[in-house]
Amino acid sequence: MSAATHDLLGLFRAFLAGRDDALVDGFAAAIGAAPAERALAPVSLPCLEYLPRAAAIAGGGAKPLAQCLARHAADLRWAQTYSEADFGRDFLDRYGWTELVGTRGHFASDTIAAGFLLLGPHVVYPDHHHIAEEIYVPLTPLAEWRKGDGAFVRRGPGEVIHHPSNVGHAMRTGAEPLLALYLWRGGPLAQKSTLTGASTVREA
Repeated sequence: MSAATHDLLGLFRAFLAGRDDALVDGFAAAIGAAPAERALAPVSLPCLEYLPRAAAIAGGGAKPLAQCLARHAADLRWAQTYSEADFGRDFLDRYGWTELVGTRGHFASDTIAAGFLLLGPHVVYPDHHHIAEEIYVPLTPLAEWRKGDGAFVRRGPGEVIHHPSNVGHAMRTGAEPLLALYLWRGGPLAQKSTLTGASTVREA
């Protein structure tokens, strides 16, 4: 597992460096040169059925990272912040994340959380917010993102999406899954988000 996670971390770093974005660079620097690795037992989730398709459609220079994640998904600890009582079973079957670096990650950090979010097709991840400042970078096309009171906007692979502390945001998918990397800093790194909207699984 060590070789797999180190390969994934190397590609994660390289992809972030390719964004040529000062804000991303600040987050990436917090990961540190050689974070200590943890031995975590792998955990699978139903949403992983969508990962091969996500890797196949990844763009914006993200395909090597997405393909590496798909190859090593079975070695990683996948998790969900919410429960069936929050969103229902249909949503949970299409939602999950894995933390590569952080307080719960395969590499330890108390200052940053970095990992991947996976959503299946036809899902609305509702408006929510949290104390930590956040960056998302989609690795797949076609998903739509909303920030604050704005409208949903389609965002492409490699785009940097910044959510300042406690700014509401939401995502929704259409016919294709969403795979995105995330970065958190400056707040509780394991905080459950405050929900201000309702999730849905939309008809295909």
